[in-house]
Amino acid sequence: MNDQDAAMKARKFIAEVGTPALPVLVDTYASHIGGSVSRETLGEQEDAWSVRLPNGKYRICVNCAHSSRRQRFSVCHEVAHVVLDIPADHSTPSWSYARRSPGEIACDVFAAELLLPYKLFKPRVDSADIGLAAISELADEFEASLISTGSRFATFSRELCAFVLSEEGKVRYCARSTSLRSAGAWVKPGSLIPSDTLSDRARRGDVTKGTEEVEPDQWFEDWERDGSLYEDVRHLHQWDQTLTLLWFDDADLPPAPAQRQRWGEESQGLRELDGILPWPGKSKRKR
Repeated sequence: MNDQDAAMKARKFIAEVGTPALPVLVDTYASHIGGSVSRETLGEQEDAWSVRLPNGKYRICVNCAHSSRRQRFSVCHEVAHVVLDIPADHSTPSWSYARRSPGEIACDVFAAELLLPYKLFKPRVDSADIGLAAISELADEFEASLISTGSRFATFSRELCAFVLSEEGKVRYCARSTSLRSAGAWVKPGSLIPSDTLSDRARRGDVTKGTEEVEPDQWFEDWERDGSLYEDVRHLHQWDQTLTLLWFDDADLPPAPAQRQRWGEESQGLRELDGILPWPGKSKRKR
């Protein structure tokens, strides 16, 4: 199951439950599959587990030692296993994107859609400034993690932007807006964080403040065009994860060559779920 299938199934599930309020009530999602949620102390690396009871209902147990946002995501993740009919795989750490199985990643996508429903999240993205400060505010409003919020922010943005998750200094995941994909911008998974960028310095422990302009070809593969690219970063020392937001001032970026657009879609596989118009609105430069 690919990411887009998982997200569409999540939207169908939300429609069955009914339009949620903010922040969404994750126990309501659990109830819809005949589940009840308990919060107990589990192993340090254990987020949650679920089991089907003899009466056909489900018991979902989440780790009460974790933050409330992590618990909320864990409930939605366990709901995803039931709805998507994907067996749980607890052989890898939940916080590591690099070592997650495809089934676990599909459940993560489903869970993110439940926590940040498209119909509620997209209008807020459209009206928000661009930058990690705005993403952090949205994460607070939806009571979701910065990683989930940042990924969906970039995917649904009208701007030319990307959200990059790196672990141990290597790029593991990149969410791009429709307009940035159309421009042919590609951040290669497995590549090292570009040296002497804001992200690189933040990972090395330097104090970083605000955003900086960066050369586009430092981040994007085979980039041969001009444009003012801006970078904002957060480094999570506990997991050695670097969160990078990249965006162009669209007024400075010429249209993408048709050949490069085809390369970006055909050779790189699955596009991120969008529903966005193919070109951004006015620029939102954040200094």
